[in-house]
Amino acid sequence: MLHSTQAGPERVIIAGVDTGDDHTLFDVELDELVALARAAGTHVVARVVQRRPKVDPSTLVGAGKADELAALVREKKADGIVLLNSLRPRQRTALEKIVGSDAFVIDRNVVILDIFARHARTAEGKLQVELAQLRHRAANLIGARDALSRLGGGIGTRGPGETKLEVDRRRIRLRISHLEGQLADVRKRRREQRRTREGTPVIALVGYTNAGKSSLLNALTGAEAFVADQPFATLDPTLRKIRLDGSEAILADTVGFITDLPKELVAAFAATLEEVTDATLLVHVIDVSNPFWRRQREAVEGLLAQLGAGGKPAIIAWNKSDLVSDARPGEGVAVSAKTGAGLMDLRSALQQALHGTQKEIIA
Repeated sequence: MLHSTQAGPERVIIAGVDTGDDHTLFDVELDELVALARAAGTHVVARVVQRRPKVDPSTLVGAGKADELAALVREKKADGIVLLNSLRPRQRTALEKIVGSDAFVIDRNVVILDIFARHARTAEGKLQVELAQLRHRAANLIGARDALSRLGGGIGTRGPGETKLEVDRRRIRLRISHLEGQLADVRKRRREQRRTREGTPVIALVGYTNAGKSSLLNALTGAEAFVADQPFATLDPTLRKIRLDGSEAILADTVGFITDLPKELVAAFAATLEEVTDATLLVHVIDVSNPFWRRQREAVEGLLAQLGAGGKPAIIAWNKSDLVSDARPGEGVAVSAKTGAGLMDLRSALQQALHGTQKEIIA
């Protein structure tokens, strides 16, 4: 919560500027932001859409819409505004002045960082989240309203660690340098651990957040990895052994992807994402029941290419096939982690791919 004395979840208004022609896609992105805001522990009290050719350089939404948001904050007794579009520092400052000192103004990137902070469990995960938060704040550092002393308070300010820093670039740089050194040690330990697994193939489950990767890991290995119907429930990689016709492999559940994942998170989670880049085989888990799975697939493939893993052998696993009639839109395997349908076919595909008889299965 923004203030420790506040009772109940923070009340937020979701807003966005639609500058494109595809209003349906914009609505999908706004719906996704609502889900993210709820995963961050807030209560969404209103949605506001501004359609204009381009964002306003001063306030993002334009002067008239900014006044409208200020009135809505008072009417709904909202604690803050969460914007779909990325905010520049001066835009946020201008909006904060119009909205009033009692309400915060943040964007989607800050919400995603906040969710990662909420879900970080291991020491490594907390280090990575704190590094991403500090890099983001250093790039958007303006005025006392962005004081890092607010870390730990509420959405956009929640940090996994107990350290509270002043708004001071020098001190932030020192902390970033310290965290980078610690994560370099983490990466070194991970490389050493991977060397002990040499000779055992690694299969990495990748996919859009909430596609069902953890559920599929559990269904294939009998593990009990944490599963939740919310974005980014899994941050730390979970490794489990899987038997495939007498041979053995390691199945790795990895952090979910999302469109426009903040670059600070991609950089900070380099150690974790090495499980993807060093994997023998990828299983791209797609929620085939999601009507916008093509958009999600493109986002995942774009991030894989960014990580240098775009050319790896990959199998498409069309998950949640029990919810649709056309369970396999293309090549790959239709599965349901919930019912177990298709798991034997997926095992067979993994076996073939690992033994070189099927180098790549891509829809």
